Amino acid sequence: MARILIVGGAGYVGGWLTDCAMAEGHEVRVYDLLLYERSYLKPVAFVNGDILDRPSLVPHLEWADVVVWLAALVGDGACAFDAALTWKINVDSVGWLASVYDGRIVFMSTCSVYGAQDGVLTEDSPINPLSDYARSKLEAEALLASKDAVIFRLGTLYGVGDTYSRLRLDLVVNVLTLKALLNRRMSVFGGAQYRPLLHVRDVAGAVLRAVETGERGIFNLHAENCTIHEVARAVQRQVPDASIETTGTRFQDSRNYRVSSVRAAERLGFDPAYDVDFGISQVRELVEERRIIDLTDAHFSNVESLQPYLRPDVSPLGREIHIPHQLSRHRSFT
Repeated sequence: MARILIVGGAGYVGGWLTDCAMAEGHEVRVYDLLLYERSYLKPVAFVNGDILDRPSLVPHLEWADVVVWLAALVGDGACAFDAALTWKINVDSVGWLASVYDGRIVFMSTCSVYGAQDGVLTEDSPINPLSDYARSKLEAEALLASKDAVIFRLGTLYGVGDTYSRLRLDLVVNVLTLKALLNRRMSVFGGAQYRPLLHVRDVAGAVLRAVETGERGIFNLHAENCTIHEVARAVQRQVPDASIETTGTRFQDSRNYRVSSVRAAERLGFDPAYDVDFGISQVRELVEERRIIDLTDAHFSNVESLQPYLRPDVSPLGREIHIPHQLSRHRSFT
């Protein structure tokens, strides 16, 4: 069994991963700033900390056999507000980790590095990042190339993870389900673009296999390649009175790629357990059972919840400092 430090572990991916790691008998510690949360209730060792407060993070790195690095500004929209801050969080912090930590690292990258391409893409296919988010993740991958590291290029996530973590309603499967239920109408931009989809819970299994093996390198991680229209039709099967409206493609929807996860299957035993229909049913049940008070709350979207801190025109903090009032002036984001 390993001592696993999950940096950024209070978020969407980290919740179910923490549960699964504890269930398998690993000793787990979570390090997270709680930018999106006001409390952390999971019964596991927890440190409220910032990845840029490096002296505070060092003792926890020294404790860990494995570091799972989830901390980042995530998504094209959130990263587009401030490219310099994105680079500081998504790249510089990973470079620092590589310079001070010699243990095993499991790092989350993104299939967005492929951009818009035809065919089914492997880890050796050309890359074509179209956003600051994708470019920052690609640069971080390079910083870990010589380390004992497994790098997962995640597909587009969806579904409900654990009991406590924030549900993201800004991801394509989740947001189309929400629109169908609230508006009985789904607006689809373009629709023919492919996305490699992955249930958020399936990330945990892959991470734990990476912890247990000696494999290194880059691995695509997805379960299904679907077009946006196919996702909308899957939602419509569960919400039959919801219509689908198609409009022109926006920039952020111009990404178009299908991937292969054969390498992860063969070398890590990756075998996704969940499909899109299950993810849709999870979100639908939450909404129909009224387990979420305000489904339009900015809390559920990375872009909307970070906007007051990343846009100087709407933030009282101005251009100099990009952090909430209640946090120390030295802190940033996990």
